[in-house]
Amino acid sequence: AGEVTVEPNFKGQGPVIRIDAGQSLSGITFTNPVPKTNFEITLEALKVQGNDFFIGLTFPVGEAHATLVLGGWGGATTGISSIDGLDASENDTTKFLGYEKDKWFRIRMKVTPAKLETWINDDKVVDQDLKDRRISMRFGEIENSVPLGLATYQTTTVVRSFQIKPVQ
Repeated sequence: AGEVTVEPNFKGQGPVIRIDAGQSLSGITFTNPVPKTNFEITLEALKVQGNDFFIGLTFPVGEAHATLVLGGWGGATTGISSIDGLDASENDTTKFLGYEKDKWFRIRMKVTPAKLETWINDDKVVDQDLKDRRISMRFGEIENSVPLGLATYQTTTVVRSFQIKPVQ
C-alpha cells in the first residue's frame, strides 16, 4: 500500500488527503458507523499520476457493499462493482470516460433503497435501479474498504471536501 498523508496546502488550494500509489491498492477506510441507505457522499478528487482507478469509493447499500470505480481497467472504465455479480467493467453502469491528470472532479454518490445515482461534475453517469438486483463486493483487497473507504490502484490521488449526509 502507498502512504496516506494530509497535505495542509496542496498547490495553494487548501488541505487534501493524499493517497500515494502502491504496488496494488492504497487507501483509507472509515471505521466510525456509517448509514446503510438514504445518504449522499460528495467529494472532489484529482489524479496526480498513474493509469488505473484514481477513485474506488466503497459504500454500504443496505446490508451489502459496492464500489464506485473511476478510471479502472487501464484508466477509463467507470461504474459500480458489483451488480448481479458483474464488475464495473461489465454491467449496466459501465461507461468509458477520460480522467485527465491534475484536473479536479466533483463526485456525488447517492444511495437510496430504490437506486444508486452518481454524478461526475454535473453529468449523471450512474442511474441504477436496485429492484431485483444483487449488490456485492468484488473479491479481493477492495474488501478492506468496508464499510466506507477510498482506494486507488497503482495511482496517486488527492481528495478534498469529503462529506456524507442523509437524504430522503
